[in-house]
Amino acid sequence: MKTFKSILQFAKHFSTDEICREHLEQSRWNGTPCCPFCASINVVRFANNNRVFKCREKVCRKKFSVTVGTIYENSKVPLTKWYLATYILTTHSKGISSLQLAEMLDVTQKTAWFLTQRIREMLTVKAPVLLNGTVEIDETFVGGSDKNRHEHKKKGIGSKTMVIGAVQRGGVVTTKVIPQVTKEQIDTFISETVELNSNMVTDESHAYTNVGKNYNHQRVNHRRKEYVNKENKQIHTNTIEGFWNILKKQIDGIHHSVSPKHLSRYCNEASFRYNNRENAQDEKFELAVTNCEGRLKYQDLIAE
Repeated sequence: MKTFKSILQFAKHFSTDEICREHLEQSRWNGTPCCPFCASINVVRFANNNRVFKCREKVCRKKFSVTVGTIYENSKVPLTKWYLATYILTTHSKGISSLQLAEMLDVTQKTAWFLTQRIREMLTVKAPVLLNGTVEIDETFVGGSDKNRHEHKKKGIGSKTMVIGAVQRGGVVTTKVIPQVTKEQIDTFISETVELNSNMVTDESHAYTNVGKNYNHQRVNHRRKEYVNKENKQIHTNTIEGFWNILKKQIDGIHHSVSPKHLSRYCNEASFRYNNRENAQDEKFELAVTNCEGRLKYQDLIAE
């Protein structure tokens, strides 16, 4: 893919829907169109409308375009604006509010909000790889009362919501919104996230009691103001604490508040930005576009 030095270069390159569509066909299908209904590559492009394909399989025979089965399906927003919004969201250092994006794209705030939520779906890792090596685990409250919290976990924002995270030192971070910190919630998250027998560092919470059964578990005692073990400087949770700081600055500084229902997408956005911190801007954009499979309808977003 072409390397862009600025957003102006990006907008100039992807200046028409046809250019965007050709790029999407290449990113999604790698040059070989595939039916989104039956996964067959036995398809034909219509001569009089090169946007439309038809599956040749007798059991299917359905018509489709490259946007069917993706985040872009049935959208009235031009692909040029979709692409520009994706580039902005994936390359911005702290994200962008729907109000600001609406002004940049010349759309309503409602449309911009819907765009950003669907783009955040594209930033979600659908097949995560288990973390290994030394992994730090911690949980934080995003919002709510400060009562009964550790000092370092106070000053939340918005509605009280709990997020647990795991970060592989020198690697990637994974987060999950959970209803409460319990041994069951912790054990499930860890088993789904961390490779067995990895080194694991947590705080002194009793919720991590079972961790030592499958992992080399070490702790720091935050209640006693211990943030780095005096005898072993590798025993700390400073990396995941640093990520929480990034996440809260993103929500507090850009969005001001986020509902618990949508918080996981904002966590995924922050994780994407952290996990691709070494990638170039065009690489981040391309990663998002290649992960466009799946729909997210507006009614599902706003449903109670």
